[in-house]
Amino acid sequence: MIKTKRIYEEPDPQDGLRVLVDRLWPRGLSRQRAQVDRWEKELAPSDELRRWFGHDPARWEEFRERYLEELKGRRPRLEEMEGIAAKGTVTLLFAARDTQLNNAVVVLELLERMRRS
Repeated sequence: MIKTKRIYEEPDPQDGLRVLVDRLWPRGLSRQRAQVDRWEKELAPSDELRRWFGHDPARWEEFRERYLEELKGRRPRLEEMEGIAAKGTVTLLFAARDTQLNNAVVVLELLERMRRS
């Protein structure tokens, strides 16, 4: 099982492997409180794309498409994450306030697509 969760929410044993998929460490959050098992900066959007998006909902679809293009070059990392998820729960952590329009949602979508193929 793969799911997403805002990193500022309390960790839960049912989260399984907690994987941060942001390039920057979340503000005001200690590593101890975050309880991150892996920090996959390589699966985060490029700085250029992240800045361009700026969490503007009007740019979501284009951000999603451009981010999926970036992720094509990170296939080995994605395959590794998909393999881990096949054995247990993986929670993709993100810092964005928007729980529906963020990079973890795109990574989740891609990993689920990989599982079906």
